Amino acid sequence: MTSTFNPPPVYTNSSDRVWIILSHLSVLLGAGILLPLIVYLVKKDESEPVAYHSREALNFHISLVIYSIASGLLSLIVIGIPLLIFIGLATIILSIVAAIKASDGVEYRYPCCIRFV
Repeated sequence: MTSTFNPPPVYTNSSDRVWIILSHLSVLLGAGILLPLIVYLVKKDESEPVAYHSREALNFHISLVIYSIASGLLSLIVIGIPLLIFIGLATIILSIVAAIKASDGVEYRYPCCIRFV
């Protein structure tokens, strides 16, 4: 019987949790790349959990922009339209899942995310 390794939760204070959750939900709030970038630049030296989550959210949002541009170009040959719909749904679902996991103290990593920062 194999067991999966789950990292221990990282507990932070309530102020840090607010910044972490806002970083993950920024795309739903209309702040996209800007909010995680600002949170990362301001908090990276103060709190390691906030730096981790804001960096992860920033990488996810940058990846979404790249995927959306590629899908937009593929819309010229029709396959991009379903891809854009899929990207939109995945963005909403993954952002909510990341915010829930982060509020529980888990270091969440987005799937299919290019690590830039």
